[in-house]
Amino acid sequence: MLSAESAAVLRATLPAVSGALDEITERFYGAMFRDRPDLLDGMFNRGNQAAGTQRRALAGAVAGFASALLADPGARPDALLERIAHKHAAVGVTEDQYTVVHKYLFGAIAEVLGDTVTPEVAAAWDEVYWLMAGALIAREARLYRAAGVEAGGVWRPWTVVERREETPDVVSFLLRPADGEPAPAARAGQYVSVRMTMPDGVRQLRQYSLSCDPGGQLRRITVKRVAGGDGAPEGEVSNLLHRTVRVGDELTLSAPFGDIVLDEDDTPLVLVSAGIGCTPLVGMLDRLAETGSDRSVLVLHADRSSEDHALRAETRRLADRLPHAQTVFWYERPDRAEPDARTGLMDLAEVTVPADATVYVCGPLPFMRSVRTALLERKVPARRVRYEVFGPDLWQAHAA
Repeated sequence: MLSAESAAVLRATLPAVSGALDEITERFYGAMFRDRPDLLDGMFNRGNQAAGTQRRALAGAVAGFASALLADPGARPDALLERIAHKHAAVGVTEDQYTVVHKYLFGAIAEVLGDTVTPEVAAAWDEVYWLMAGALIAREARLYRAAGVEAGGVWRPWTVVERREETPDVVSFLLRPADGEPAPAARAGQYVSVRMTMPDGVRQLRQYSLSCDPGGQLRRITVKRVAGGDGAPEGEVSNLLHRTVRVGDELTLSAPFGDIVLDEDDTPLVLVSAGIGCTPLVGMLDRLAETGSDRSVLVLHADRSSEDHALRAETRRLADRLPHAQTVFWYERPDRAEPDARTGLMDLAEVTVPADATVYVCGPLPFMRSVRTALLERKVPARRVRYEVFGPDLWQAHAA
């Protein structure tokens, strides 16, 4: 609970801090990686750092947490904290690292805001930081216990048993534990981190959704090759996976994490995706088929064309196994391979979405925001619309 004294200081300084958060986080990461380059080895993704997405996600999370405390000093934004905790657990964050972050973050705040940071201001923001850090540490400890691993000890070797080219830019890898031990429990919709050693010797990681039913001993990830352009670097991990990994090779994977998982209700389901955002939703669809679900399921997907639509045929097959499932595809140009597909961008006005449906959305952020707006306009309650973001969660940054 935020103290009354700190709440007053926070209320007075939040606009200034929020306005400077982008510069604060930029300096924070710069100083931390200058002094602790080891953190870029197997902890932080260099592509996210270069693109600024990690910086903006951190700024949005801090501003969102502080604003939530001011709105209700006795409450915590559990959805925000849960999402961050899963992201942290998937890369093996440990409690001691919060002290490192505190040192460099508060050094950056003092550097950017200067004399504005009086002892009272510093104390109030220190309280905010440790309230957030304490809540995350506790949540991450529970996640590690549930996964049956020590804090930070999330990594295991997996053997590639099949490699399948899905599209010119997408490949799937089917994996089994290399140590012969049982696969960890996982839920449809979750993701794993893949950690690889780059040509320069630095380990880099990236999260990939489990793209098939995770109920057995095999796991599958489906990887889109990320091309560079417009000032953004190419995806180091995705390109190395595409170029070098073959059947028989070993990959280092984390335990599965992720808070956007298939529910066990009997309400109608709507699975909405664009591009490679289909992967966690195909995993959900596979789980439904494997368990013989009789739920009403509406699968909506948008892509450039059928050739670009990863897991397209599999999506059709899985939907056909469900007694009450329907698929609707949109492609940006007419497509002979899918004559029933609609041309252009996804338009939810063309389909009936039950008001009591649980909706899962995954794809580029502009797409997801557009879909959510359309659903809310159609009276689908906001609490029933759930989304998954690949990489740092910029949804909160946008909201802040």
